[in-house]
Amino acid sequence: MIPRTASDTLLRLAAGFPVVVVTGPRQSGKTTLARSAFPDRHYVSLEDPNQRAFALDDPIGFLNRFQDGAILDEVQHCPDLLSYLQTRVDREQSMGRYVLTGSQNFALMSRIPQSLAGRAGILQLLPFSLAELKRAELLPHDLDHLLYRGLYPPLYDRELEAAVWYSSYTATYLERDVRQIASIQDLGLFQRFVRLCAARTGQLLNLSSLATDCGISQGTARSWLGVLQASYIAFLLPPHHRNFGKRLVKTPKLYFHDTGLAAALLNVQGPDHMAVHPSRPALFETLVVNELLKQRFHGALSSNLFFWRDNTGNEIDVLREQGSALEGIEIKSGQTVHDEHFASLRRWTSLAGSAAGPASLVYGGSESYVRSGFRVLSWRDIDTIG
Repeated sequence: MIPRTASDTLLRLAAGFPVVVVTGPRQSGKTTLARSAFPDRHYVSLEDPNQRAFALDDPIGFLNRFQDGAILDEVQHCPDLLSYLQTRVDREQSMGRYVLTGSQNFALMSRIPQSLAGRAGILQLLPFSLAELKRAELLPHDLDHLLYRGLYPPLYDRELEAAVWYSSYTATYLERDVRQIASIQDLGLFQRFVRLCAARTGQLLNLSSLATDCGISQGTARSWLGVLQASYIAFLLPPHHRNFGKRLVKTPKLYFHDTGLAAALLNVQGPDHMAVHPSRPALFETLVVNELLKQRFHGALSSNLFFWRDNTGNEIDVLREQGSALEGIEIKSGQTVHDEHFASLRRWTSLAGSAAGPASLVYGGSESYVRSGFRVLSWRDIDTIG
């Protein structure tokens, strides 16, 4: 097993909350993380029809089997169980008794504030980070190979072809999660929508264009995008609200949570094809933004990431709120850094003044250094932005 950064976070949450919830996309390692952190804890998967029926028909009897607590996997299948857990944890007053996992964010998070407010610590587990693969000496040396393969754990702990695995993953996702989250009748049309979203990763969200290209209404496009967010396929990066005397773009940017899945949906045929694919810069940006997001989520923190763009074209790819400072991060996929790559960072630091924190440029090359007063970071060193 490849050690996860979130393991220490999970144990810390278990020391301070009666219930810990681990949520994230399917196959991101939630079950493996929970079982490795609590090897002596009873484990029950609520995807098992017999266990699910027991929990639904007799929740008290179901929970009575686990006097010392349990790991309850895919708990979104039995949301009413959370109300019975509330009564139990209030009576027992014991920390870390129950560990819940789930791969449907909306299904879980819509019920937790009602049933377990103040009683549950939340950990969002995304696929492997670059730092985790570096420590395990499994980080690909070639950037195009990494963008193509992505970072889902099964692709690193067993012998699998990326194209075959993503084909199965997509089929399973469409057949299971989509039908559970939303009543979507035309799965073929939904799959077209997902591919169109993959082609727009790293771009400003334009629901009208997305709906038109897919042949659906704008309301349907908004609903289906919610499905992708609920199942950790995609997310929206909000624009920062500070205008610094400029009129701002107020539309969020759309990102996939994993470059490998997006590449598979875009029919990228391999690392060589990735090297010349027109979506490569957007996929590299997707990789960097996700690595920054993992630093927050795997520490049980909410996102502090934004982008900034005004109506005259000034833009910073990522702004990180660090206390009162706003750290600017520019992202360039090429292997060579040119002086003009710092233009946006210079404009930003001038506009932001005292609000501007340290600024960095992340690029597709192999060396990290300081240039023109800015940190220049190789993609391999994204984890050092801390």
